[in-house]
Amino acid sequence: MTHFFKKILTGNNTTINGIFALAFIAAVAFGCTCGKDLDLGNIGSNSNSTTASNSTSTGDAPFKSNGQVPSDADVQAIVKSLTADFAEAIDTNDFSDIYENSSMDFQSSYTEEQMKGEFKVFTSQKNRVVPVLEKTSSMTAEFTPAPYVRTEKGLNILVLNGKYATKPVPVNFEYEFVSRGGEWKMLKLIVKLV
Repeated sequence: MTHFFKKILTGNNTTINGIFALAFIAAVAFGCTCGKDLDLGNIGSNSNSTTASNSTSTGDAPFKSNGQVPSDADVQAIVKSLTADFAEAIDTNDFSDIYENSSMDFQSSYTEEQMKGEFKVFTSQKNRVVPVLEKTSSMTAEFTPAPYVRTEKGLNILVLNGKYATKPVPVNFEYEFVSRGGEWKMLKLIVKLV
């Protein structure tokens, strides 16, 4: 075990070093807000931002919201859909669909170009990242903690944190969706390959 960690620290294993570097940069890039706090104090106000589509996911029917935690099947479908959309965005370096289908709250905090920039580390390594993300399509997400809804500023926010046990590294995700107009719209998207 000591030999394994020594190889990682001394840089002798480029695959593992690359994965750790990718995970570290991803955690820093989107895992911390780095001064770009999502201002939930304004989410109750009307915004000039609009979305081009009413669905949370490209090509899928909107994920309906009654403000409560959806069924297990619906929660799995929401996570699977967003992860697939994210994989496609990384593969094509085109975040327009995923951005247009996000909540107006997300859009008021980030531009599409900022989102693209935040995930540049993923797109630059897409030959390694996309195959791992695509493996999730046939898997069941493991949630920790169990999905729940929190209320902030009078809005219901669905919190879906967990992972897919993919190999060689798991796909860890932190997703949040806000209930807007009877639908769950993406509010937070953090993906870590660690």
